[in-house]
Amino acid sequence: MPARATLYILVALCMALAGCGRDAESARKAAGPPAVLITTTQVEPRSLEIYEEVVGTLENVIDPTIGAEVAGRVTRVLGFTGKKVKQGDALAEIDAVDFEIQGRADAAEIARLQTLLAQQERVVQRQQALVKQGFIAQNAADDAVAQRNALREQLAAARARAESSRRGMVKARVVAPVDGEIETQIVAVGDYVKLGDPLFRLVGVQRMRARLPLPETAAARLRPGLKVRLVSPAALQHPVEAKIDEIRPTVGVANRALDAIVNFQNEGAGLRGGGSVNARIVVATRESALMVPEESVVLRPAGKVVYVVSAGRAEQRLVETGLKQDGLYEILKGIAPGDVVAVDGAGFLTHDAAVTLPKQKPPAAGAPAQKKG
Repeated sequence: MPARATLYILVALCMALAGCGRDAESARKAAGPPAVLITTTQVEPRSLEIYEEVVGTLENVIDPTIGAEVAGRVTRVLGFTGKKVKQGDALAEIDAVDFEIQGRADAAEIARLQTLLAQQERVVQRQQALVKQGFIAQNAADDAVAQRNALREQLAAARARAESSRRGMVKARVVAPVDGEIETQIVAVGDYVKLGDPLFRLVGVQRMRARLPLPETAAARLRPGLKVRLVSPAALQHPVEAKIDEIRPTVGVANRALDAIVNFQNEGAGLRGGGSVNARIVVATRESALMVPEESVVLRPAGKVVYVVSAGRAEQRLVETGLKQDGLYEILKGIAPGDVVAVDGAGFLTHDAAVTLPKQKPPAAGAPAQKKG
C-alpha cells in the first residue's frame, strides 16, 4: 500500500477516537456529578428536658460518734478503721463484772421482798377477817395494809434497779447503731473510759446528701421536687435518680452560690462522702420537640441548613435551631415530623444533589431468613 494512503487511514482513525472521547465526556457532564453516599434518620417528636448542670459535693447524712454508755475498762476491741459493719455488730466490750455482781444482788433483794410481801398479804387477810368478827379494831388492819403497800413499792424499786443493772450489762457491749463503715477507731484494749467518752466514729453509707451550688440567677427556676440525675466520677456506671429536697434560703458568702440539697439512698452506688458529683437538674420539659443529630445541621452562607432526603435527592432547608444537648440539635423551624434528613455526609451535599444509601450486607450463610410481615 502506498505511504500516502496509510497516512490517510491513521489520521481518520485518530479523528474517530477523538470524537468518541468527546461524546463520552459530554455524556458524563449530562449525567451530572455522582451520587453522595449518606446515612439518614427520620425526624420524630420527642420529649426534651431542659436542665441545669452543676458539680456538687457528697455528704454523709448519718455520721455518729459512738461513745461509752457505761464507765469501765475496755476488755476487747472488734472494730477497726475501714471495717464495714451492720447495725447491731459488736465493736468493743467494756468490763461488765460489776454489773453482773449488782445483778445478783438485785435478784437476791427481789426474792427477799417477794417473800416478805407474800407473808404480809396473808397477815392482811387474817386481820381483815378478825375485823369482820369484831376481835380487833380497824386500825390494826389498816397498819397491816400499809406495811403490805410499802413492801410492794420496795419490790418495784428493786426490780427497777435490776433492770438498770441488766441495761448496764447490755451497754457494756458496744454495737454499731447503723449500717456503715468505721471512719476512726479511737479506743484500744486496756483503756479506761468514762461515761460519754468517744470510742469510734462511724459513717453511715446508705443515706447520703448532695450539696449542689447554683448561681443566684437560677433561683427563679429552682424549686423542691425537681428531678435530679447524679453521677459520681468514681462510679460512672451507677447513676442515681433523685429529687431536690430543699433549697437553702441564703446565698453563700464565699462563693455567692445558692445551695440545693438532694437526699438519696446510696444502695449499690458506691458513693463516698466528701467526693464530687455531677448533677443534672431538670428545670422544665418541652414536649413534641424535633431533634436531629448535630451532624445533620450544616452551616452555609444562607445560615444553618438541613438536607431532607426524598426520591434519591437532597432538598436544602433553612432551619432555626434551639437547644443543643447530648449530640442533638433542637429544630424550631424548617422541618416537620416524619421528614428524613441526612446525617453522615450531610456536609458534602448541595441542593438537589443525588444521594445514595449504604448497601445492606446480605445475611451470612446459614443464618435464618427474616420473616416477612
